[in-house]
Amino acid sequence: MKIAIDAMGGDKAPYEIVKGVYQAANEYTDVQFVLIGDEVAIKDCSNEFETLSNITIIHTDCYVTMDDDPMVVMKEKKDSSMSIGLQMLKEGSVDGFLSAGSTGALHTASTLVVRKIKGIRRSAIATIIPFESPILMLDSGANPTVTADILEQWAILGSVYMSKMLNIENVRVGLLNNGTEECKGTPEVQNAYQLLKKNKNINFVGNIESKELPNSPCDVLVTDGFTGNIALKLLEGMAKFFFGSLKKVYSSNTKTKLSYLMIKKDLKSLKNSFDSSKYGGAPLLGIAKPVIKAHGSSDAVDIKNAIRQTIEYIDSNIIEKVAEAL
Repeated sequence: MKIAIDAMGGDKAPYEIVKGVYQAANEYTDVQFVLIGDEVAIKDCSNEFETLSNITIIHTDCYVTMDDDPMVVMKEKKDSSMSIGLQMLKEGSVDGFLSAGSTGALHTASTLVVRKIKGIRRSAIATIIPFESPILMLDSGANPTVTADILEQWAILGSVYMSKMLNIENVRVGLLNNGTEECKGTPEVQNAYQLLKKNKNINFVGNIESKELPNSPCDVLVTDGFTGNIALKLLEGMAKFFFGSLKKVYSSNTKTKLSYLMIKKDLKSLKNSFDSSKYGGAPLLGIAKPVIKAHGSSDAVDIKNAIRQTIEYIDSNIIEKVAEAL
């Protein structure tokens, strides 16, 4: 198995990307890793690590920034680290591609270079929300507006993914909405409700309000990328605020510091249950070959876990199973 990694994509590139790849390469010794980016910068970052035979470098001094227009990867920056990785995936010289770079650029280029599975109208970024019972949300940022039939198709995509990757039987599908009533939401959301309700291949549990998400009312949550991205970032922000507030409370005086020591283990376990880094990245479901989007702020641990997820995604043959399901 060979995986290409965009070494220049993300807020903490290239150091955290390179560090994460070296950590993964030490663990997955039978996997070949291709770092794509500025060779001098990559080697500067890797000086502190032991030389590994399963890591190679492809040089390019061109890369896509977070501020670039999504189409730039197809026009002005065809020799960027992202473009090269996706082209390698298309040609079959690697089995998967991972990037923490621009979401819009990765989604656009994946669709135009690697292409979608036959029959898929739109691919979606499928993000795991790490509650006690994880929820797969799609879309979480790639498609700001969608139609009802696309939401229905994503429900199928998500159901297959959760069934095969997390071994969930009879996957529950929910529709993110501003109320549980059938008549709630925009016209497209109302139309999607009817399509999901009538589709016998989908275990539809109805509309889901965002306040219910921590209770894991469904296994797959479908929504447009605009709404999904806002919901996801709100949840991330609230988790940081909550644990930051707890830290202030337990460090305020001697008594609270002592009580913290008594429940430190339990609090750490609680915090870990909200930690999205254990999933690392989000697959672009619907793309014909494995493309994984890591968070823009990913550190080495996130990248290592995203690589693990890429390996599992490749091994699962989910893309073939989705094609069959459709």
